[in-house]
Amino acid sequence: MPGPAVPEASPDPAEAERRRRARAARLLGETMPSTTSDETGPGWGRDNDTSRDAEMRRDVPPHHG
Repeated sequence: MPGPAVPEASPDPAEAERRRRARAARLLGETMPSTTSDETGPGWGRDNDTSRDAEMRRDVPPHHG
């Protein structure tokens, strides 16, 4: 009868890191969006709304969320 399963030791640090990240992604899910707001159209100022309210929303400092 075989003993308890032991994780395979990887001599390559890059492989160990890849495995660690893959395990974390399986357990925690994706923590970062694949596209950030500055990569989208409105993030680059392509918002067609020219109202004063829209301007105020765009000009909010980053620390104000």
